[in-house]
Amino acid sequence: MADLAHETFDPGPLAAPGPAVILAIRHGRSTANDAFAADTDTPVPGRDADVPLSDLGVRQAETLGGLLAAQPPDLVVCSPYRRTRQTWAVMVRAARALVPGWSPPRAVLDERLRDREMGVLELHPPAAIRRLAPQEAHRRIRQGEWAYRAPGGESLADVALRLRALVADLDRAAAGDRVLIVTHDAVIAVLRDIFDGAGATDSLDPVPNASVSEWRCDGGCFVLARWADTRHLG
Repeated sequence: MADLAHETFDPGPLAAPGPAVILAIRHGRSTANDAFAADTDTPVPGRDADVPLSDLGVRQAETLGGLLAAQPPDLVVCSPYRRTRQTWAVMVRAARALVPGWSPPRAVLDERLRDREMGVLELHPPAAIRRLAPQEAHRRIRQGEWAYRAPGGESLADVALRLRALVADLDRAAAGDRVLIVTHDAVIAVLRDIFDGAGATDSLDPVPNASVSEWRCDGGCFVLARWADTRHLG
């Protein structure tokens, strides 16, 4: 793995207007993504935090390494989950192979970028929820994604709370910088709601694996420059 400091970085004194650019990359395809795509009615074994990249996910991360080498960020903030750490490590390895002597930027892990916690329904594809916990499947539909919280898990509103705190820290820690976030689809979708000021909504746009989304600071606000871009994957 590429070196990653396991810390919540010290934001330091208040500085404006915050990062110049925030790039958000979803991890490469994982073995759990394969199971969810098949909509198996059996839960994926293990812990969500330990799910690795699939072979395709590794290849996707290698492609992302070309983007990293071409325009490196000033700071990388990564989810602590295995698949995101793997994505970053493969990106660094690929960038070094492309540009001899290339050195990675400072990179830290931050728990606030972890995936949405699903509690007792962790790693349950939708078909598995319908079979094993039909009452939760109905409650999820009734309440909507923004409000629905699985037993022991998080709603998207809960995710938004921790992300707002992270963005506030970035305003102080990375003023004027290009910041790269390596994280999960729910996190990136909620970030868009935060930056757009959309508030509670269940109409979340898809975020493909290894896609790149970008916001640029304009007058103190983050404006979407590209969303879920996968052109680099061919």
